[in-house]
Amino acid sequence: MLDRLADAWTWLESRALLSRDPTQSEGFCRVSREGRELVKDPQGLQRFQARERLSGPLHPRLEGTTVRTNFDLGDYETACFSAMKAVEAAVREASGLANSLVGVGLMRAAFQPHQKGKTGGPLADAGAEAGEQEAASALFAGAMGASKNPSSHRTVDFDDPIEAAEIIQFADLLLRQIERATARQSLP
Repeated sequence: MLDRLADAWTWLESRALLSRDPTQSEGFCRVSREGRELVKDPQGLQRFQARERLSGPLHPRLEGTTVRTNFDLGDYETACFSAMKAVEAAVREASGLANSLVGVGLMRAAFQPHQKGKTGGPLADAGAEAGEQEAASALFAGAMGASKNPSSHRTVDFDDPIEAAEIIQFADLLLRQIERATARQSLP
């Protein structure tokens, strides 16, 4: 039981929920400012869990933006919009398609499946089975349609920090898939 308590205490310290008490000698701790705020906030536990999901590094296209800052400020709509905008920009750049194509249309054009006698979109995997190519096209189009377009056209109330964190993680995954598609393009 002491081992479990020690593990729990270490976990609380590692998450900055406990901190050293500067008025006491070595070893005395107190609940940190972050810990006190977590307890006071009705959504504190949800916000904490959401931040935990985003605690690791994100794709460089997300780290180099305001995604994490907006998320930490609780502006989940802007954070999610920015993350998906980074995906859209990466698809446009990797595919070389025109600026006139946006959102779902851009994704469909970039990932258009290869068919007999027809060349597919520049990011479609010609070596993949037809259903997999269609699924990739639908995945990217769906990401734009469900996660970016609503915020592009109206105010969206993102009140669930965990959902917002997962949308950002989803954008991170899509950006990594774009990198793989770009690598395929450069193969002989």
